[in-house]
Amino acid sequence: MISRIIPIAIFLALGILLAVGLKIADHKTEIPSPLIGKKLPEFSLPVLGEPERIVTNEDLLGTPFLLNVWASWCPTCRVEHPYIEQLARSGKLRVVGFNYKDELADAQAWLRQFGNPYEVTIQDYSGRYAIDLGVYAAPESFLVDADGTIIFKQIGAVTPEVIEQEILPRIGK
Repeated sequence: MISRIIPIAIFLALGILLAVGLKIADHKTEIPSPLIGKKLPEFSLPVLGEPERIVTNEDLLGTPFLLNVWASWCPTCRVEHPYIEQLARSGKLRVVGFNYKDELADAQAWLRQFGNPYEVTIQDYSGRYAIDLGVYAAPESFLVDADGTIIFKQIGAVTPEVIEQEILPRIGK
């Protein structure tokens, strides 16, 4: 009898541990970035669809901006896109697109279909600069101050709550 109860008890204990671990993990929404408080890593990347036009980190300085990492293959990017558009239209913050490991035609079609809220979109086809930023996957967003210092990183979709509670307070608007 006991030989039958032990495997069931072990299975139940493991199930409870898994459930508790998932519950704890569900409440942890912020993954710290070692880049917070540091300058945006230097880059020189082409503008999406304009390979002869190169943008560097120096070109973006002067006013704060949100660097939004997105891709046409990213389903969560579709979820956040209307909120990125609203933020860009509000004029409260510049929004710069960062197209991540995407085919040019797919990225351009995606922007035609869903709208282009970006002041400019830089393209990182190889994903090398994304490594410098510590990008896990799209979508991610980096709030950068006027001097080029990263002051916030959002992993996952930007939502109205993230904009109101995390992004705008950090830029004072």
